[in-house]
Amino acid sequence: MSLAALVLSLADNKQLLGLRYAEWATRAPSLESDIAAAAMGLDDIGHSRVLYGCVGPLGGAGGGPERESDPRGYLNLPYLDRPWQRWSQFVAANAILDTAFSVVLQAFLDGDVEVLRTRLRKMVMEERYHFLHGRSWMRTGLEDQAAREAWRQAFEWFGPPGAEVDELHRGGALGLGVGGLRASLAERLECELPGLEIDWAGWDPHRRRSVDGAIDERTFRMLRGLEERRYAPAGVAEQ
Repeated sequence: MSLAALVLSLADNKQLLGLRYAEWATRAPSLESDIAAAAMGLDDIGHSRVLYGCVGPLGGAGGGPERESDPRGYLNLPYLDRPWQRWSQFVAANAILDTAFSVVLQAFLDGDVEVLRTRLRKMVMEERYHFLHGRSWMRTGLEDQAAREAWRQAFEWFGPPGAEVDELHRGGALGLGVGGLRASLAERLECELPGLEIDWAGWDPHRRRSVDGAIDERTFRMLRGLEERRYAPAGVAEQ
């Protein structure tokens, strides 16, 4: 995996996470969490656009014909394929997956790639609120199934030890390798790493997931709408 591909995967996941947060803007258990869901959704959609803008300078291609017609063209985790049905899924994504993405953002800042060090610094600062919200809800109790699945997918997104992410770390692009990313995630959440056995034989290194599937059709149409507005002429985009 190239550095550009990892950044594209992060951008896709942040965009999908933002949409899933926004879906809970009027369904959360409290008014404060409704507001937080809306704010975090806007943050992550904005962050995804910054990340998409980094892909080209890193030598990658942010789009492609397959992304226009095939939902599998998006490099998102299975956790984000479908709208969440339970608040515990929101909390697990907020506390574990969002923090996993932030750990990698920090590793980019600690690396030696200037375009990432320059463009992502503000993003890391803004993500702190997401972390505090997720951790506070996690401390009230989290459904084991939702938490365990979020941990598993975070580990799968980091990838297997000794593979691409560790190579990027050895090359200086990332401040941490796989082991360091896992440890940093557990340290931020103030918990021990779960004992997970992952069968890497079925893992897709391009999509960074071991479960087949893709985002639902409604979400895919929404994403295509965002892309179309992004590249539309200014007068059209504002209508």
